[in-house]
Amino acid sequence: MNNRYTIWVFVIFGALLFSCSSKTSEEASTEMETMESTEESSEESRPSPLEVKTGQISGKDFRVQYGSPAVKGRELWGDLVPYNVVWRTGANEATYVDLSADMTVEGKTLAAGKYSMFTIPKENGKWTVIFNSEWDLEHGHFQYDEKNDVLRVEVSPEWVAEAQERLSIDIESPGLVIRWEKLKLPITIQ
Repeated sequence: MNNRYTIWVFVIFGALLFSCSSKTSEEASTEMETMESTEESSEESRPSPLEVKTGQISGKDFRVQYGSPAVKGRELWGDLVPYNVVWRTGANEATYVDLSADMTVEGKTLAAGKYSMFTIPKENGKWTVIFNSEWDLEHGHFQYDEKNDVLRVEVSPEWVAEAQERLSIDIESPGLVIRWEKLKLPITIQ
């Protein structure tokens, strides 16, 4: 009697264990689709969408990746983006560039590689554009460390009449152009 009882306990336990742990391929597939859908919807629901631009500058491959915030009626310069403080030049994670070959930025050499890109806006005069060796920063300027700066250049901002709602960083003449609200910041790259 005791042997039969023990056998029944093992059979029931085994059946429960098997039924709880086995998934059909259809269930596993549905679970994966749900995970992928959640990742896509979180990417789509970002207030500042991730933008990736690729192109060529002087015949060399160039890529820039950044979060594109919107103005949303806010006061940007000197308020949301303070003057004389390092700004991640976008939103969320640090903006970064990827150069396939050595290039010159405002006449100074920048070796091939990936770099985070920051700016220091100024109320008057030229802005500082910074290329930093720590390119994969999840929290942008909050993780910025000046000791990792590879290159700093000075660039003259231009103020235009027509406002642009979303920040854009485009690969175009004279190399890279940052636009947001009424700002146009052309960076000469060759």
